[in-house]
Amino acid sequence: MKVFDDFNFSVDKYTKELTRECVGGSDLQQRKKEIESYNEQTSATLKQTCKKNYMQFIQTAKEISRKHLSEMYQLSHILIEQRNILATMSDGKTSNNLKADSVEAENTAAEDLENSHATRAVKEMVQGFNGNLEGKTFLNEGALIELDGNDYRPIQRVFFFLFNDVLIVCKVKHDKRLEFLNEYDPKKIGVINIKDLDGVKNAINIITPDGSKIYQSITAAGKSEWIEKLEEAFRFDQQKKPKKGQAPQPPNRNKSQQQSQSKNSTPEKQVLPSPSESEPKSLEDETPEWLSTASEEIQTLVAQRHFEDAQTLIKRTLEFLRLAEHKKKLPQADSIESKVKQQEQKLTNVLLQELSNSHNRNLQIALRAARRPLSILVEMGRSRQASATLLKVCTVSLRVAQREARRNNAEISELFFCDLTQVACDYLSAFEQQPACVAALVVWCNAELQYFASQLIKHYLTKGTSLEAMAKCVERVRKPATKLTEIGLDISYHLEGLLRTTLESLIEESKQRLLDAVGRTEESWQPYNLQTKSNLKRLLLELDTLGIDMRAQTTGDTWLNLTQSTLVFVRHYLQLTEYCGYLAKGETLLQSLEQLLRDLFIAQHALKPPSDLAVDPNFVVKNKIFLVDNLLPIAIDKFRQISGRQCDLLRELHTKLARQQGAPVPRQRSVYTTDVF
Repeated sequence: MKVFDDFNFSVDKYTKELTRECVGGSDLQQRKKEIESYNEQTSATLKQTCKKNYMQFIQTAKEISRKHLSEMYQLSHILIEQRNILATMSDGKTSNNLKADSVEAENTAAEDLENSHATRAVKEMVQGFNGNLEGKTFLNEGALIELDGNDYRPIQRVFFFLFNDVLIVCKVKHDKRLEFLNEYDPKKIGVINIKDLDGVKNAINIITPDGSKIYQSITAAGKSEWIEKLEEAFRFDQQKKPKKGQAPQPPNRNKSQQQSQSKNSTPEKQVLPSPSESEPKSLEDETPEWLSTASEEIQTLVAQRHFEDAQTLIKRTLEFLRLAEHKKKLPQADSIESKVKQQEQKLTNVLLQELSNSHNRNLQIALRAARRPLSILVEMGRSRQASATLLKVCTVSLRVAQREARRNNAEISELFFCDLTQVACDYLSAFEQQPACVAALVVWCNAELQYFASQLIKHYLTKGTSLEAMAKCVERVRKPATKLTEIGLDISYHLEGLLRTTLESLIEESKQRLLDAVGRTEESWQPYNLQTKSNLKRLLLELDTLGIDMRAQTTGDTWLNLTQSTLVFVRHYLQLTEYCGYLAKGETLLQSLEQLLRDLFIAQHALKPPSDLAVDPNFVVKNKIFLVDNLLPIAIDKFRQISGRQCDLLRELHTKLARQQGAPVPRQRSVYTTDVF
């Protein structure tokens, strides 16, 4: 596989050489598998390398921020003090003062001009804004995109005007005009930098008194500028105060105390510090820096949506404080532990909210969005709360999908059971080691199955439904339901019980309807003439597909030696047997279906010609013998093949009717008399 690493690698050349070397398809398949394994290995190596580099980068950034940030802050503070000292030393120089005054006057004039232009632009461009902007300092303006907090889809385009004590939010209309939406005090809002995700970049979360809203900038530089300007507006009054005068310098107490002690006391008169005075200082020094700032760090990580890092820090802090020796050495252990537990509870609430907001019209998207908060909650020991919230989310997604499928006339049974299987697989993989959560899944499946059965009865198994529609509906439900047994979830029996009452009532209704239809048509009790050979051939082929051969009953080119009602009954009865066979796969409906087939056959077999109609009795007996000897055995065998069960009532009926059949009645002949001898 070193050929792929060559800089001058050519795909066409390699393919020609490969086809020349390999003999047959098996060699090509083997080389294909080797190339695919090498591809997977290379991909895995690249992922591990990227992950390793990313983790090293994060670790280095953390070390730099923790170790050197405080030193840089101290250095900055020292430089500010030196600058203030130099400024006070140069106060006596009038020339410098005049220059500073002139520069400050120019800056003030420029700021006033910019503020007036911004104020005039807001009043002219923004419709519906009646606020007062006099005396306010303009800081920034620009266009942003407001995003949905759940799925980060764009909602509308907005335009911001930022002053020192007001943030004006406007909506950009289709004609590019600005409509006033709201105004906020920058000191009463919070800005959170959102980490770039796969589908969202350059986004910030602005927490206002009305709630949390997410806005997206076009560029990363624009995002950074807005964060900086909003922080500047928040600290605007604090930044203005130092310009009025020099900040007072705190006296150096340590040096003055040391000098006074060295001058006013001798070594014999120096007082040593007591153990009680030195002990608290030593205890405070023993508290690790990361432990003392753990609560604030956790809060920051949660606000920045770094939930995994927050949970890791919580776990590390609590494990460190659980050690008895650490609790004895640290006087603030109890307060730190209580703060960290409060942050842990807040993190739990945030994750549960994230989990509950992950519902979507597409179940796969909802489950994918729920994996991150779900795994963190399980690791935190909040499995029951996480499982309950996840099942609520799945309930919403399942029912929305079912509703849309019904509106689009799509297949709902397979969709429901596929979604149920997907939920069960993801749920069991997340809570495999939690027996209580697995029991909750079974209860949830029972509730969802009851709702699905009620919707099935309401929309598809209504009054007047034919046996054909019932058989198709039940068969479409049973097939995907049996697939759940592959993951250890057998709900077929429970589903049969939920549908049993409705199906039995529909079967009884169909039975009465079919019995009423028997014998309604007038029958001449004569052989059936199909008029043409093509009609006869078409009828014979149709009956062949149903499983019965009628060629022995043909006479002539277009005649069948049976009545038309017998042929119609044969075709209809075999179709009903097929539908009943599908319905009888469940044991609960077997008795009702057997009674339907038996009663319908008895009703047809009991038909007799009217007394005023001259009919050949042998032809009537022949039709009945055909029903018993030919149709009934085929129906019994077809029912057994489809349902996998014996139809005992039909077998008993066949035995009974076969015994009752007697010899054909001789045809009556006319007797002629004459007087001639």
